[in-house]
Amino acid sequence: MSRQALFARGSWGESTRIGDILRRETVGGTILLLAATVALIWVNSPWTDSYLRLSELEIGPQFAHLNLSLADWAADGLLAIFFFVVGLELKREFVAGDLREPSRAALPVVAAVAGMVVPALIFVAFNLANQTSEGWAIPSATDIAFAVAVLAVVGTNLPSALRTFLLTLAVVDDLLGITVIAVFYTAEVHPLPLLGAFAVVGMFGWLTHRGVLSPWLLVPLAVLAWGLMHSSGVHATIAGVLLGFSVPAAGRHANAESIEYRMRPISAGFAVPVFAFFAAGVVISSDAVAEAVSSPVTLGIVAGLVLGKPIGIMLGSYLLAKTTRAELDPSIAWIDVLAVGMLAGIGFTVSLLIGGLAFADEALQGQAKSGVLAGSILAAGLASIVLRSRDRHYRQVAVLESIDADGNDIPDVFEGPVTGSK
Repeated sequence: MSRQALFARGSWGESTRIGDILRRETVGGTILLLAATVALIWVNSPWTDSYLRLSELEIGPQFAHLNLSLADWAADGLLAIFFFVVGLELKREFVAGDLREPSRAALPVVAAVAGMVVPALIFVAFNLANQTSEGWAIPSATDIAFAVAVLAVVGTNLPSALRTFLLTLAVVDDLLGITVIAVFYTAEVHPLPLLGAFAVVGMFGWLTHRGVLSPWLLVPLAVLAWGLMHSSGVHATIAGVLLGFSVPAAGRHANAESIEYRMRPISAGFAVPVFAFFAAGVVISSDAVAEAVSSPVTLGIVAGLVLGKPIGIMLGSYLLAKTTRAELDPSIAWIDVLAVGMLAGIGFTVSLLIGGLAFADEALQGQAKSGVLAGSILAAGLASIVLRSRDRHYRQVAVLESIDADGNDIPDVFEGPVTGSK
């Protein structure tokens, strides 16, 4: 009996779906990078005061403490849309996708856990003596939109197995990040609003399970759930995840995928870029650079993203291969796993969010932002170098994955044993 293949291709249907998602994320990633670039240019221009005034402009009603700055609205409000899409994706993957199979879920789960633990340990090693280790989760996140934007430039021929692994890794990574935010970055909990939020989420789920998709009903319920979660003391974005979880992904009224399809452009094209615009405004000066270079917070984040992520993902994947006696898929080499691990070191969105939650001090928040930006850019650059070096091989695999000798619109490699060479 042949050994199980590690990083094996999934079904043709799943590969096609993931390809569609990644193409949509490419556009979102491009807009995200543009928004972050505009913020960096603006905050370092003679008009920096106008950027700061815009970020700090407070709007919203006083009740329930909803008179928030625009930056806080972006982090607490708009990112709830992003996490709603994450919740939908998680629900679909674990109920109807490849992650419903324990054997296929094992690799991205183990790799994601290791890819979180190793960066966290590296950050703590840098910051334990300075009592700033509460930011340990900052370098643990992966920004799939940013990573896919890099792929669009230098890795368009990435094998389908690695594309699937990258997306499922990011999905599990998001789940772990959500758990960390809810458990470790909640100062106090007010039970009554929290119970109210759960009740509203339950009503939202009951309606969707009965096939009710009217935005006139669902949107007000979603806003109410968000408001109650905000009042409870738990980060309001958790409401988005729970709402996503409540939507059925299987059965008669399986609407998770269709809702995700409609909401993803709003998340990727608007919500996340606006958050990036307000979160990425870092002043770049000689003093700021000198402070960042000497800051254990900045250095810990950079080391965690650039070194910790690929080491953790490689280590998790290697240990799984050894313990299960699985072999790499013939079209994949360990250097390809390293490239994906480097891409996963692009933290950005969730890393910036956690950085704002971990530190109350504005100076530490600035150092965290510097670390996330520098680490993500460096990780992207190193990943690009490795991907470029493997492009010839990836083109060969892409040709192999396009052959349809029997003319049934399904490439032959997705119908039988996979062949290929490293």
